[in-house]
Amino acid sequence: MRTVIWLVLLFAVAVVAALTLGSNDGLATFYWNGWRLDVSLNLFLLVLVGSCFALVTAINTINSLISLPRRARQWRVAQRERSAQLALREALAEFFGGRYSRAQKAAQKALNIQTATPELAQDHGFMALAHLMAANSAHRLQDRRRRDEQLQAALALSRRGALEEGARLLAAEWALDDRDAGRAMELLGELSPGVARRTQALRLKLQAARLAKQSLEALRTARLLAKHQGFSKSAAQGLLRALAFEALDGARDADQLRAAWMQLDGADRRDAIVAARAAQCAAALGMPDDGRGWLRPFWNDIGELPPDERAALSEALVPVLAGLGPEWLQRLESAVQRFPRDKYLAYALGHALAERQLWGKARLMLETVSDDHTMPVAARRRSWLMLARLAEQDGDVERRARCYEAAAQLTG
Repeated sequence: MRTVIWLVLLFAVAVVAALTLGSNDGLATFYWNGWRLDVSLNLFLLVLVGSCFALVTAINTINSLISLPRRARQWRVAQRERSAQLALREALAEFFGGRYSRAQKAAQKALNIQTATPELAQDHGFMALAHLMAANSAHRLQDRRRRDEQLQAALALSRRGALEEGARLLAAEWALDDRDAGRAMELLGELSPGVARRTQALRLKLQAARLAKQSLEALRTARLLAKHQGFSKSAAQGLLRALAFEALDGARDADQLRAAWMQLDGADRRDAIVAARAAQCAAALGMPDDGRGWLRPFWNDIGELPPDERAALSEALVPVLAGLGPEWLQRLESAVQRFPRDKYLAYALGHALAERQLWGKARLMLETVSDDHTMPVAARRRSWLMLARLAEQDGDVERRARCYEAAAQLTG
């Protein structure tokens, strides 16, 4: 097909040339120092075109000869650049393949090629990437000295750029691997505000805060991550509760517990599970009034809560019943009337009645709870011990002994 096209074009050129140059009537006359030269116009045009072509060819040939050293140098630089790129790609492949020694050697080879070529040494981005690859490989090989040297070289070559941000994030991750929470927090603190709000930076900050036992800081970071959809909804809720528990459990006295509770986010204080944990901590530190105060808003709307939260609130209320006021009995009785089958509400009401010295009603409620094998062991044991105290109040020694024996037999 290509041959046919060329033949058609050739015929077309021949036809045009025959039509154009067929009549050779024109003359071109040249005068020089008394001499005259007459040539046909067609010949003159052909000689003119040929001369121009020969002149252009000569000029191009001379330029090619003059620029040959420069083009040879460019070719050598291109070859070295290609070799450096191949070495860096090899380093990446070896690193992802788990061959860290080979990856380090390949990255060093790329650096050597770049350094030995002045034209390539100005490519700071490429050299910073190679240094980071070498540093990452050294970290995997537990060579911290070489890792830090390569990291500093990468930071020096990537000032005020995306590579610098990536290098600092990577260094913070290495610090966490070394269990150095202080170093990780320092590196993350050097990031600009925009970078510090990125999901990866927040994840690293969360890990560093948990490693440093800074529960409140970890809780604030986790909440930011949840807003950025860094976790699923269920995972975020579980993590936020766990961090709130850590912050509350870390309190060693009443003032620390109150401070930890006030430093929690409003959403955490509105979480019934977190409030229940706070009440249990308050009971352990001898703060029943504070514990009941933290639980009161939830008991006012107990009917709107799901069963698991009602159970947690009931279990948390029992340890903080000391000094219970009569208004609490009304809340508990209303809740039991609304949910007559809820054993946890019955458990809380039974202990509240005992606290108010309403022995008869308390015994009926507690006997039901203590015989329910679906209740937690701790709740059943506490109920048996309270029944023993009630039997002691009645002077029934035999029943008291049975209650103590039943409490002692519960394990778990």
